[in-house]
Amino acid sequence: MSFELPALPYAKDALAPHISAETLEYHYGKHHQTYVTNLNNLIKGTAFEGKSLEEIVRASEGGIFNNAAQVWNHTFYWNCLAPNAGGEPTGKLADAIAASFGGFAECKARLTVAASLHFG
Repeated sequence: MSFELPALPYAKDALAPHISAETLEYHYGKHHQTYVTNLNNLIKGTAFEGKSLEEIVRASEGGIFNNAAQVWNHTFYWNCLAPNAGGEPTGKLADAIAASFGGFAECKARLTVAASLHFG
């Protein structure tokens, strides 16, 4: 099985002004595509050829893991974004955030600090 760059769930300009069409095209069309291409090249002739992306992520290491994980992460990322979306969570998620962090603002502040300490 050969992996392909999955289609975006929205138009390339749909996230503007937060993410421009040019930025999205570069990150999606260049970076994400490169991870897909690299993964396909790396798994040729290995036990990972024909496996699902999730199976590869769980069982691989090194370059295969890195590229498989980047394909998965980027696909997840694009599907977490949506035009005109956002805002504070509601319902059970809001209740859990309030119980754990005291509220959405504190949760967001802690996530911002934690994210700033990680590469990628």
